[in-house]
Amino acid sequence: MGEKNKILVLFDLNKSTSNTLKSCVSISKIVNADINFLYVKKPTEVVEKDNQLAAMRTINKDYRSTDKKIKDLINPISDTYNVSINHTFTIGNVKNEIEKYIDKNKPDIIVLGKRKSKSISFMGDNITQFILKKYKGTVVITDQKKALDPSQELSLGLFNNTITDDKFIKKIIDSTQQPLKSFKVVDRLTTSKKEQTLSKKTIEYAFEKGDNVIENISNYLSKTNINLLCVNRERSISDSTKISINDMINNLDCSLILTT
Repeated sequence: MGEKNKILVLFDLNKSTSNTLKSCVSISKIVNADINFLYVKKPTEVVEKDNQLAAMRTINKDYRSTDKKIKDLINPISDTYNVSINHTFTIGNVKNEIEKYIDKNKPDIIVLGKRKSKSISFMGDNITQFILKKYKGTVVITDQKKALDPSQELSLGLFNNTITDDKFIKKIIDSTQQPLKSFKVVDRLTTSKKEQTLSKKTIEYAFEKGDNVIENISNYLSKTNINLLCVNRERSISDSTKISINDMINNLDCSLILTT
């Protein structure tokens, strides 16, 4: 099997986290990775105005209760899919603690859950943008309503002819049914919306750039049952057909795997 890759999961302790973890398990099984769950809490969420001794008691009590909450989230997923999920909980500055963890542990993939709001927040901070700036590796943004099911094959789509040397994408492509489906934004639609191009194993859907292009793509992702869309977050085909990662995160109803 070789040395295992490392997946870092960042998310809050809420009901949708179990879907994020299920999606993680799906990906971990394909790319042969260990899953590590990190949760950071601000000190102000634990201790307010208190003397030092009382503050320490409060922190210790919070550690125990939070650790139990994490285990209550992790264990059912771990047991159901027979996979080990490690976890770390710390109190401190959210961005600083995440940065320290990344620098020390060097994860191969970072997974974040997305929310249905214009401002993607996590642990009280806008962490998605922070991760995309700080971390240059593969990032997965999981859809909260449509978890990737570990017991089913992934249905992968490619955005704007994303052809990548990313070893994880290659493994996912190898594990999925053919043909692949590619979704492309063009200045002008000169051919039919659906056409078989690229290769015998890829069907391409072309969309004309415009105000409704994201909505149109989202509809076709749903029609073609795509649950994971591969996007190169640095490369754009041209300025005129570029769509921001934020728009895609906020408006596409599927999980995204962002490569460099």
